Amino acid sequence: MSTPSGLVVVDKPAGLTSHDVVGRLRRLLGTRKIGHAGTLDPMATGVLVLGVQRATRLLGHLALDTKAYDATIRLGVTTSTDDAEGEVTATADAGGVDEGQVRAGIAALTGPIEQVPSAVSAIKVNGKRAYQRVREGELVELAARPVTVSAFELDALRREGACTELDVRVECSSGTYIRALARDLGAGLGVGGHLTALRRTRVGPFRLDTARTLDELAEHPELTHTLEAAVAAAFRVRVADAEEATALSFGRPLTAVGIAGVYAVTDPAGRALALVSEVDDRAKPVLVLAPADGSSAPA
Repeated sequence: MSTPSGLVVVDKPAGLTSHDVVGRLRRLLGTRKIGHAGTLDPMATGVLVLGVQRATRLLGHLALDTKAYDATIRLGVTTSTDDAEGEVTATADAGGVDEGQVRAGIAALTGPIEQVPSAVSAIKVNGKRAYQRVREGELVELAARPVTVSAFELDALRREGACTELDVRVECSSGTYIRALARDLGAGLGVGGHLTALRRTRVGPFRLDTARTLDELAEHPELTHTLEAAVAAAFRVRVADAEEATALSFGRPLTAVGIAGVYAVTDPAGRALALVSEVDDRAKPVLVLAPADGSSAPA
């Protein structure tokens, strides 16, 4: 029996890499054709979106441009990785940091900002991951990049001796580093800071309430979203008639209907046919999900 195509939204546990989760799911579902979108660090938990079979081709097109997190930041300690897994590089007395100053610092990091990613990020520098260069002893300096922090809210403040811990909620654009927010908040307050806990609660339209733990998936190895459900959750949908469905199956364009951006096309029964994008008067396929047998429909 072949493995169906679709998504599995996993509630990733701490201690595993995103690739580790892919390996577990490959064994559980009996297929190697699995990929993931939006890497999570080993220390982080929460939403990790994986594509299975044909849905692996969907991952690069999914509307995963916004993400949400619950995080804990410790002020008073700076680390080499901007999180709890790094070596302590500096300490300061942050036990008396004023809550008003904290809120002002958070406000300064909200909205469109220029953020320097952590040196141990997965960003490539001349073909090699930044974290690999750091491990090899190189001094890596990354350029600031524009990101958007649409929400950065303080939920709780605790005093821990010379440190102050903050529980925060963040909503941001893809490519935003939460540990860089922790670093920059601490630096702005003059006491340093790092991330001690991170839980991703949403990736695009996919939330924790639809996620499954690896233990749950071990008991019931199944998709959390069929291909059709994934497409419906992430894209605007246009319904094609029989003639249009046939054209799409061969990778041929449809007549444009005035929908901006990439959108999905289904048949009247709801079967996902393709993702298309309109150029002038044509809706051209960018991904054919239900190609005709033997067709050369674009991937």
